[in-house]
Amino acid sequence: MPKIPYKTEKNEEENEDYEIVSFEDFCDKSPTVNVDLLTLNDNINYRLHYESGKDFKSGSNEPAGTSASIETALDAPQSNSHQRKRPSFTPFGKIGKSRRGSLFSGVIPKPKNESDSGHREHRYERFSQKQGRCKNILEQLGSLLPGMLVGGLLCALGIATWWAVAGALAGGWGDDHYRRLWERVHPEEVKKPLTPLTLEKPVITEYRYHDHNNLSTKNRGNLTTNKKDVKKAFMERSPEVMKELCARIVNDNMRFDCYPQDGASEEACVKRGCCWKPATTQNAPYCFYPPQYESYQFTNSTENKHGMSVYYTRSFDTGYPGQFAIARIDFNYLSDDILQVKITDAENKRFESPYPEVPMVFRPLLNMKYRVQVDSSVVGFKVIRNSDNVTIWDAQNVGGLVLSDKFLQLSTVLPTNYTYGFGEKQSRFLNDMRWQTHTLFNSDTPPTENVNLYGTHPFYLALESNGNSHGVFLLNSNAIDIVLQPTPAITYRTIGGILNFYIMLGPTPQQVITQYTEVIGKPFMPPYWSLGFHLCKYNYGSLNVTRDVWQKNRDAEIPFDVQWNDLDYMSKANDFTYDHDKYAELPQFVRQLHGAGMHYVLLIDPGVSASENPGEYPPFDRGLEMNVFIKNSTDQPFVGKVWNRKTTVWPDFTHPNSTAYWKEMFADFHKLIPFDGAWIDMNEPSNFLSGPMFGQCLPEQLSYSPRQLAPEGLRHKTLCMDAAQYAGSHYDLHNVYGLSETVATHTAMTEVVGKRSLIISRSSFPGSGHYAGHWSGDVFSRWHDLRASVPQLLSMSLFGIPMMGADICGFMGDTTPELCLRWMQLGAFYPFSRNHNSDTSKPQDPVSMGEAVVSASRSALRLRYALLPVYYTLFWRANVLGQTVARPLFFSFPRNQKVYDIDEQFMIGDHLMVTGIMQEGANTTSAYFPGPNPWYNVRDGRLLATDTWKVVGENETVAVKGGAILPMQEASEKGPVNTANTRSRPLQLLVVPDRAGVGSGELYWDDGESLNSYEEKKYSYIVFKLKDNELFSKIHWWGWGVPVVNTIRVYGQNYPVNTITINNDSTHFTQDTHNKVLTIPDISLSLDKEFYVKWTYKKMVPKI
Repeated sequence: MPKIPYKTEKNEEENEDYEIVSFEDFCDKSPTVNVDLLTLNDNINYRLHYESGKDFKSGSNEPAGTSASIETALDAPQSNSHQRKRPSFTPFGKIGKSRRGSLFSGVIPKPKNESDSGHREHRYERFSQKQGRCKNILEQLGSLLPGMLVGGLLCALGIATWWAVAGALAGGWGDDHYRRLWERVHPEEVKKPLTPLTLEKPVITEYRYHDHNNLSTKNRGNLTTNKKDVKKAFMERSPEVMKELCARIVNDNMRFDCYPQDGASEEACVKRGCCWKPATTQNAPYCFYPPQYESYQFTNSTENKHGMSVYYTRSFDTGYPGQFAIARIDFNYLSDDILQVKITDAENKRFESPYPEVPMVFRPLLNMKYRVQVDSSVVGFKVIRNSDNVTIWDAQNVGGLVLSDKFLQLSTVLPTNYTYGFGEKQSRFLNDMRWQTHTLFNSDTPPTENVNLYGTHPFYLALESNGNSHGVFLLNSNAIDIVLQPTPAITYRTIGGILNFYIMLGPTPQQVITQYTEVIGKPFMPPYWSLGFHLCKYNYGSLNVTRDVWQKNRDAEIPFDVQWNDLDYMSKANDFTYDHDKYAELPQFVRQLHGAGMHYVLLIDPGVSASENPGEYPPFDRGLEMNVFIKNSTDQPFVGKVWNRKTTVWPDFTHPNSTAYWKEMFADFHKLIPFDGAWIDMNEPSNFLSGPMFGQCLPEQLSYSPRQLAPEGLRHKTLCMDAAQYAGSHYDLHNVYGLSETVATHTAMTEVVGKRSLIISRSSFPGSGHYAGHWSGDVFSRWHDLRASVPQLLSMSLFGIPMMGADICGFMGDTTPELCLRWMQLGAFYPFSRNHNSDTSKPQDPVSMGEAVVSASRSALRLRYALLPVYYTLFWRANVLGQTVARPLFFSFPRNQKVYDIDEQFMIGDHLMVTGIMQEGANTTSAYFPGPNPWYNVRDGRLLATDTWKVVGENETVAVKGGAILPMQEASEKGPVNTANTRSRPLQLLVVPDRAGVGSGELYWDDGESLNSYEEKKYSYIVFKLKDNELFSKIHWWGWGVPVVNTIRVYGQNYPVNTITINNDSTHFTQDTHNKVLTIPDISLSLDKEFYVKWTYKKMVPKI
C-alpha cells in the first residue's frame, strides 16, 4: 500500500512536489478506449518512474529527491564509507513475493523542470500510441463535412461520450466490480472490498472506501474544499478570535507549552499562532497552544482486523524545519491488551531504532480491553479502556502536534496524577507532575537529582485510585524530553526518528509489566551464584590486596559468593589484558575461587586503546582488520580518550563483524583468565572529551535542544553526533550504544563460558534486562543516596531489569560505620547485592569497617541466603512470565492509596517486605503494614502489625505477609557461606496463614547454571498449599533433584496443637507459645512425592 493514499490540490503559492492530474491526461488514453485498470497500473508506475527522474519506487516510502529517505542497510554489504540503500524502480507485476505493487493514488511527481513537461512522449511512447487517434478522426470528418453546425454536433457527441465512459471509470462501478478488482489485486487477502471505517464518530460519511489506492473512489471535491476552508480560517484568525480562543484556557494547568525553546516572547509566540499570558503558577508556560490548534487535518483512513491507518495532511507551518507534509498513524492491535500507535512521515522513510527487536506478532483478538477513537473533525486520537470507559490516553486536540525532521511533539492527558517511570534518574519513585521536565539521553553523570543519567527508559506506569493501571512505552532512541504537568498530562518531545508508542492495558500493575516485557523482551535467567553477595573496590592496587580482602571476609563468615576487580587489574588500562606485575597470579587466584565454590567477575570497557604499537595489541589490530570501529565524518576511526594511556576508539556494535570480533576477544582472554561474568562500564558511551581528540564535531543544528543538556550540547562527554555507525549516525544511535554492546557481550559470554553468566551494564535501554543487570552507578556515600537507592531499584523493576542494586555503602567519598551498617542491612536484600567503592575512598568491605558492621552484615546476609530459593523462583517467574522481583507496595495493594507514594519500603515477591533504617542516628524506623492480612517478623514469627503504621527495630525490617509459604535454605552455623554449600543443604518450609487460614507458595529448582534448563525441562516445579490446618504439595514438573525438607515452621498458631501427621504418620513437634510458632523438625520429607501434613488443636481456633 503506498504511503500517499490521497493528496488534495495545492494553492498555487505552495511549492509542492506533486500535482493532481486527470485520469485521461495521466494515462494518455482516449476516453473511448476500454481500459483494464491492472494493465494500466503498470503504465502508471512506468510513467511515475520517469516523471520523478527515475527515483520513484513502486510502493516505496521514499519519494524522489528526498535525501532524508537514505537509510543504512543493516544486512547489506558495506564499505568503509558505510554504503547506503538506494531506491530502485520495480514495475507492477514484477515485484518479489514480499511486496505488492501499488495501485494509482492519483498523485504524481511534478516534472523536474519546464522542459521535461514538454518532452514526455518519447519516454513512454509505447503507452500513447492511440493518443492522437481521436484528433485525426475529427480532422478528417471536418474536411468532409465543413460547417460550424456539424463541428458543434461532433464536439457535443465527443463530450457526452467522454463523460459517459469517464463517469463509469471514475465512480460508476458497483460493489461487484470492486469485489472482482480486489480479488485480482489481493488474491491472498480477504476476498471482499474494504468496508467503510467504523469509528467512535463517523468519518466523513460521503467517502466510499472501496479501494484505498484508487483515487476515483474518493470524493475529492468535498475534501479539497473543506481543507482549504479550514486552512484559510486558521491562518487568518483575527485578534478577536484569538482572544476568544485563548480566554477559554483559564487554568494554568491546562496550558501546553508552545515555545519550549529559550527566548520566548509575546511576538514570537503570536507568530506561531499561540496564546501569550503571564502565568500565576510556577513553571507554567507563558506561551501556550490555543484550543483547536490543528496543525494537521484528517485526510483518509483504512481498517482491517489487525488495526487501522489514518492519514493527516499538514495545515500550516508550525515553525519547525522539515515538517511532515503527510502524517500517517498506524494503530496495530497486537493483542487484547497491547496497542501499538506508530506515527510516521507518510512520504519519507525515517530512522527507527534497531533495538530492542520487537516481534511484530498479532495475537488473536478475543476480548479486547481497549478501543481507539478517531474523530475526523480534530487531529489526534483517544485510547479508551473498555471495562469502565475511562480514557487512559487522550491525545485528541491536546496541545500542539508537531512532526518535523528534528522535532516531534505529542501531548496527552491522563486519567491520574500517579505515574511512575521515565528514567534513568535519581528522584522519588512517584513522579512529580508539577511542571517537571526530564531529559532522556545517556550520560556519564554521577547520580544527581532529576538529571539524565546512564540509561534511557521512555516508559511509565500510571495507577488510578481504583487500582487500574496502564503503561506506555515510546520506542525512540533519540534524545527525548518528557514534560509532566498537573493537568495531569505528559508532553513527549524528541529530536529525531518517529513516535512509536506501545500502550499496555494491564489492568493490574503486574500485568502492565508482563505486557511491557512481551514487547521489549523478558529478563534473563541469572545463575544461582549471582544471587549471592559480591565484593569489589576500584583499585585494590594489587592481587595481594584483593586476595587479602577476600580471605578476611571469608574468615569472618560473611556470606560471600563473587569477587570482582575493577580497572586496576588491566595493563595500561587496556581491555583484554592484565597487569603481569601487580596481578601476576590472577589466573591462579580465579581458579582458587572456583575451588572454593566461588566466582569471579571483571570489568571490560567498550573503549579500545588506539595508541599501542602495531602487532602488540590484538583488540586494536583485529578491530581495524574487521572494520568494526565507529567512524568520524572523514570515514576514519573516531578517536577520543577514556582510561587508555593516549587515545581510544570504540567498536561499532551495530556492525555485522562486531559480534564475531567481540567474541574473539572474549575467547582469547578467557583462556588466560577463566572469568564467570562481565562488568561492562563506561558504555553510554563515555568520553573524557566532548567530541574527538583530532578535529571537531559538525554543528548539531537542533530545532530544539533538550532541557537538561550541558552547554556543549549532545556531544558533552561522549562522541560527536555525526560519528558514523553501520546502522546510522550516532545522533540516532547514541542511546542504544550500551544495549548494542550488551547484546554482543551476552552472545560472547554464552558461547565462551557455555553456561549462564552474569553481565552488569551501566548504560541501559528498553530490552537491556533481557541480557544483563544494572547498578545505579557512582552514587555518593551519603544518607540521601541510601534513601534514593530504593526508588532507583523500583524504577528498574518497572523497566524490565530485575537484577538491580546500588553500590552498598556508596561509591564516592568515605562512608561511615553507621551509614555502611545501615546500607548493608538494606542492600543485603537488593536483587543484585554488591559492596563497591572508588579508588580515592577508604576500604569499606565489612571487615574493614569494624566488628559492628561485620555482625550486622553477617546477620542480614545469612537471612538473604536463607531466602535465595524464593529469590531464584521469582527470577524464574521474571524470565518466563515477565514479572518483577523487587516491586513497590502498590503491586500487592493496588487499591490502597496509602502505599502509592511509599518508596522507602519495597516488596520481594508478593509476601516479603523490606524496610530500611535510613536516617542518621536512628535505631528504628516507621513502617506501614498494609491490610487486611497480618504481618510477621520473618526471623522469629512474632506478629508485627495489620493495616497500620508501626515503629520497627533493626531486627524487624524484613516482614512476611499472611498467606505465604516460603521455601528456605539456612546456611550452616560455622564456616564460610556461599551458594555452593547452601544449595546442598536441606530446605525449610515457612508457612504463614492469612486471616482465613489459607496460604500458598512455590519452588522452582534446577542446576543453577545450565543455559536452557527450563526449555529442556531439566527442572522441578512444586506448589505448596495451606487450607486451615492442612498443608500439602503438588508436583507440576519433576526433572531435577530437589533437597529434602527437614523442617516446617507455621506462624500465627494461637492455640495449642494436639497432634500432627505427615502422610498419615504421626510425628513430633514443638510450639513457641510466646511467638505463636509451630515447628515440625527432623522430618526428611522428600519432595519427589506429594506430601500431606495435618495438625489438630486442643480447642477450636477462631479466625484471626
